[in-house]
Amino acid sequence: MDSRGAGLIRVDEVWMAAQPLDMRMGTEAALARVVKVFGAAHPHHAYVFANRRANRMKALVHDGIGVWLVARRLNAGKFAWASEGSANLRLSKTQLDALVLGLPWQRLGEDGVIRVI
Repeated sequence: MDSRGAGLIRVDEVWMAAQPLDMRMGTEAALARVVKVFGAAHPHHAYVFANRRANRMKALVHDGIGVWLVARRLNAGKFAWASEGSANLRLSKTQLDALVLGLPWQRLGEDGVIRVI
């Protein structure tokens, strides 16, 4: 158990999709997009998508039994997102924490070490 305690859902890996997602998509459509983009939805993996303006994001998490779909919206600014033409990315838990707060996650490596200025 880490210092934050046991979470509701275990997430071992986080994947960011470079292409935007229509935020009107529900769980089944988002799961179909995960399978199309990543090849499969693996247990204990989270898959994050943003809309075109990158001010909204959704994450689909496979908990080993079923899937969870969560959404987040920034009231001001936008999420730091991979460019649409780039490859899908694997994020660390530290980078995911920064991403959902709207912070520049690209500057953080494992354990919060800043590697890019």
